[in-house]
Amino acid sequence: VQLQASGGGSVQTGGSLRLSCSAAGTFSRYIVGWFRQPPGKERMFVAATTRSGGNADYADSVKGRFTISGDNTENMVYLQMNSLRPEDTAVYYCAAGLNGLNNPSGASRASWGYSYWGQGTQVTVSS
Repeated sequence: VQLQASGGGSVQTGGSLRLSCSAAGTFSRYIVGWFRQPPGKERMFVAATTRSGGNADYADSVKGRFTISGDNTENMVYLQMNSLRPEDTAVYYCAAGLNGLNNPSGASRASWGYSYWGQGTQVTVSS
């Protein structure tokens, strides 16, 4: 599985961006997650979804502002980010893993729970 993230950019506080993650290869059995890494900080979980997009999980910091969705026909997963804040500034990564969503081990919320990663896309939110 090869992943490609895109859609990052610079916006002002309150603005919106939509990130896209495209996949090449067999993708249907995986969950897809978005993580972000702010400058000087560790990579952290943002959101994850099943490939059908029917179930989703969000970090508390983005709940109600971000929406993750999937498009099986196009092999794409999106992250719609609204009401952006300066603290959302980070490099955003998409990843695919075989662990189930909301796995009791926490795998779907951890970097180690994902086997495939796309390159990052920069999101910058200015105040």
